[in-house]
Amino acid sequence: MPALPSAVVQHCPIGAVWQPPAGFAELCRAVLDSRLDAGTLALAPSCVAAITWRGSVVAVHTSGSPRMDGASASARTVYRIASMSKSFLAATALSLRDAGILDLNQPASGLIDGLGNARYHLSGGADDPVLDASLEELLSNRSGIAEDNPWGDEHLAESREWIAAQLRPGLRLGELPGTRYQYSNLGVSQIGRAIEAVTGRPVAESIRERILDPLGLASTRPDASLYPRGTDIAGGFRTFDDGATFTPEPFVGSGALGCIGDLFSTLDDLASWMDFLGSAFDEVPDPRSEAVLAASSRRRMQTAHTMMRTTEWPFAGRQLDGAGYGYGLICESDHRFGPVVGHSGGLPGFSSHMRWHPTTGIGVVVMANSDSFEAWRPASAILSSILEKVAAPAARIRPWPEVIAAARTMEDCVVSGRSLEELLAPTPDTGLLSRNVLRNVPWPVRSARLDALAEQAGPVLIPRAPLEDRILTAATPAALRWAVPCQHRTLICDMRMVGLHAPLVQAVDVRLAGADGRKPVGEQSLAEDHFQVLMD
Repeated sequence: MPALPSAVVQHCPIGAVWQPPAGFAELCRAVLDSRLDAGTLALAPSCVAAITWRGSVVAVHTSGSPRMDGASASARTVYRIASMSKSFLAATALSLRDAGILDLNQPASGLIDGLGNARYHLSGGADDPVLDASLEELLSNRSGIAEDNPWGDEHLAESREWIAAQLRPGLRLGELPGTRYQYSNLGVSQIGRAIEAVTGRPVAESIRERILDPLGLASTRPDASLYPRGTDIAGGFRTFDDGATFTPEPFVGSGALGCIGDLFSTLDDLASWMDFLGSAFDEVPDPRSEAVLAASSRRRMQTAHTMMRTTEWPFAGRQLDGAGYGYGLICESDHRFGPVVGHSGGLPGFSSHMRWHPTTGIGVVVMANSDSFEAWRPASAILSSILEKVAAPAARIRPWPEVIAAARTMEDCVVSGRSLEELLAPTPDTGLLSRNVLRNVPWPVRSARLDALAEQAGPVLIPRAPLEDRILTAATPAALRWAVPCQHRTLICDMRMVGLHAPLVQAVDVRLAGADGRKPVGEQSLAEDHFQVLMD
């Protein structure tokens, strides 16, 4: 019989975070050097990049001259981060929601004049019905307002009056509200107008007072003129010959659309920002972050609310189980590494990308001063590379104590041949086994199947290692998969409980393992194959 792989169980107290391996900084530097090759770097006059962990910069790459004046880029160089600004806008909106000031579920037209005139064209010449999106649909890019990325770049500096004049006659919607992802700068910018309507103040002030100042992000500002004299600010450049020549590009101004793309920032500030967001998934929230924005609201930002096609441009070259737009952030379900969150920024003269892996706290930032750079490509490759090198878990799951106890009981029944009927719950809130288990597969049928498995696997090896040492994975805190070594083959046991006040086993299954001893025969690759199980 093949030996079982080493257990994926980690014994750690509640609240303990994933720790990087020895030599982590050296690994990070090697990944940056390999992924930011000469061909990639040739597309911008300068580039800065960092791999971060839990808010600290672990390794930095800098190259080129940010103003093409001979001065070298540094970790402190300020770059425009463009649409990465949307996450700061979203956090501000949720802060106001939590304070009871802004209702994201209300129709947007209640706060924004003219938006209720938006229409969706019906075929056959019928009259267009007037439709009304909610603020939440605007924030998650499913308002129905058509995609407008190039147009938005050109009109970032337009006045509020000019934008209002475009809304008043009625926008032509690209989709029915609430039905489909369309990236709309105009739509998301209306969250800024809603914030101004309920606060009576410019949205930039709300972002600064509610998010930037409390987090100490002093190097993140909405206008280059707000930095002290002498600050190292990268100028924007464009190339139309793959980096052979560059033309200076003036900063795009900031007006009514500014809240979705006007911020400038640094590696250190973005490292802190990624940790502030990603740490919302920690077992024990940090009270200092909670005081700025509740972990529950930060998690909502990083939860897909609008489905995206994984053939879209941000996902090229990666195997994903799914993807969607959250609030100001793109949320991916990587087949190997689980949840990954991030967002790009692009304006004439600049390209940037931030992304992080909440399970480990590892993040990546790449910023360059040319819109031809496509920072999302190296940033994605850098994060995937470092996660692979540290064998990052796709998730860290702590099973309920009742799950471990029930698994021991289930295993005793399987090994001894005892009938599961003894474990049936006499009432819905007592016992261990839900009645559906033996209705779905009656005990005589289940018993015959177990006997057939026993013939193939051979006798269970005695003594058995403790259950904790044979756990293979846990898809959720209510589920467990563990191995039972036998003389010829290994048995794989799967169990799921339902989360009543007194949890009940709602599903239990036993199958033969394949050659690796970890998965049932014929089962496809699953993200939970790489989950790490935490035990007290």
